[in-house]
Amino acid sequence: MLLVGATALHLGFQLVVTALVYPVLLANGAAHDDGGDGRAQDRWSRAHELHRRRITPVVGLVYGLLALACAAVLVSGLPAGWRGAAALASVAAVVVVVVVTATTAGPAHGRLASSGRSEALVRRLRRADAVRLAGAAVAAVAAVLAAV
Repeated sequence: MLLVGATALHLGFQLVVTALVYPVLLANGAAHDDGGDGRAQDRWSRAHELHRRRITPVVGLVYGLLALACAAVLVSGLPAGWRGAAALASVAAVVVVVVVTATTAGPAHGRLASSGRSEALVRRLRRADAVRLAGAAVAAVAAVLAAV
């Protein structure tokens, strides 16, 4: 049940990031237009830094619970049959999410912070986010299947 709870929490978190946070943070247009004052990059840097500071503790909590749940599954042993396969699929999907976060999303955020906003980095982050959302959904569904 820990795996079900952790993956459900993660899916909810990822849905909020994908549907609410990134569309606002990564919007292109008036929010990033310098309005003739040449300060668009300053506003972007401030907004991105606030995002990073506010979301980091939440990411730590969610990913920490995922790690704990996946470790519990692997240490306690997989259930027999299809439930075990579903539990393993859930853990594998979580691993994909963590790898994409560590190799793509995290570094993209780092470059957005250090180099500023660019459409190439925004596209890269959105692609990584789509993979993370899909991975979170697979993990949650597989965890539920492992528990029934």
